[in-house]
Amino acid sequence: MKIKKHEINLLKNGLYIIATPIGNLNDLSQRAIFILKEVDFIICENPKHLMKLLNKLGIKKKLISLHDYNEVVVINKISKYQYNSKIGLVSDAGSPLISDPGFKLVKDFIKKDIMITSIPGPSALISSLQVSGLPIDKFAFYGFIPKHQKEKKLLFQKINTNELTSVLFVSGKNLGNLIKDISKFFDNIEISVCKELTKLNEMVFRGTAAHIYEKIRRKNLNLRGEFVVIISAPLRNNKRFLDDKIKIHITDLLKKYSLTETVRIVHNLTEISKKEIYRMAIKIKNG
Repeated sequence: MKIKKHEINLLKNGLYIIATPIGNLNDLSQRAIFILKEVDFIICENPKHLMKLLNKLGIKKKLISLHDYNEVVVINKISKYQYNSKIGLVSDAGSPLISDPGFKLVKDFIKKDIMITSIPGPSALISSLQVSGLPIDKFAFYGFIPKHQKEKKLLFQKINTNELTSVLFVSGKNLGNLIKDISKFFDNIEISVCKELTKLNEMVFRGTAAHIYEKIRRKNLNLRGEFVVIISAPLRNNKRFLDDKIKIHITDLLKKYSLTETVRIVHNLTEISKKEIYRMAIKIKNG
């Protein structure tokens, strides 16, 4: 569908947040191509990376590199053009601002009351959720996993107390350790691991964390780049654990059996995680 001439004339000055393909170039919308052609210049993460896309489209534009460490510098650099220019914001792939720089830039445009609009399109986050096979009516996105083990454990504890499907980004070199840690912390939890979505060689692994860890290890896969890891909601998986009937049952069993035996009996009856049963039993035992 062609862009009409009057739409070109109506294009306002301001910031255009443009989604670009995450792998398949055919996913770039006609509107995105039109905006990329019409903006005065483009702010992007990696100019060399964006140049490949622009060259295929036959577009030549001035590019300004944006990173977390230079965002204030870029804001100052473009300040004299903000009110009278059409400016594009693009990430290396997908929808900008999702674990990418640009937040301070957007806040600056809002503060100055300059128009901002989104040119929607591909998103690794949304695409991964769609193919995960896990509930996605409610989810939480935590960005890239923390580097330190202590911070990672705190994140796992947070995830363990909600009914939301959780989404994480992780580099290939840290993928194995992350899945192993998930398997240890969450017991038999279901996860999905996605890579190269929309490409011919896209990968989606579904199953328990332990199963996926073994599968990736055996296949000896190329783990370069970034992966999306989706964790099913712990409390959704153990909804029956919140049932008062099970709490009463645990209370009665603790009067007759040891803590270990109580956990074993309830686990066999309900298939609820032993770790979750143990936590509840301790809570009941300690009053």
